[in-house]
Amino acid sequence: MAKYLLLKHYRGAPAAVNDVPMERWTPEEVNAHIKFMLDFAARLEETGEFVDAQAVAPEGLYVRYDGEGRPPITDGPFPETKDLIAGWMVIDVDSHERAVELAGQLSAAPGAGGRPIHEWLELRPFLAEPPTITE
Repeated sequence: MAKYLLLKHYRGAPAAVNDVPMERWTPEEVNAHIKFMLDFAARLEETGEFVDAQAVAPEGLYVRYDGEGRPPITDGPFPETKDLIAGWMVIDVDSHERAVELAGQLSAAPGAGGRPIHEWLELRPFLAEPPTITE
């Protein structure tokens, strides 16, 4: 089994077929999209391929170490991830081909007008083991 990250973007990927921003969807369209995501995750739970899924809010902070007891915090500037990453799903599958298949299915989540979004999802494998450093 190999773990993959399916990364959903607010923007930055090629335009989706049904490219209407979620803030312009009706409440019914948002509910249908969320139901699709939950049903998709439930199907993967049944097959043992689901690991985790989360949506993330656009708000966030930058935090770094700056000496004992004083981490500075800022609300930007951010790398584009604050505006880009909408959420993710982690899957654990038998093959790269299965990961591609599931990403394609997830891309068909409904959007505006109840039509599939056909959004581009970023598919990234987890590292199986730490990289080896050689001199």
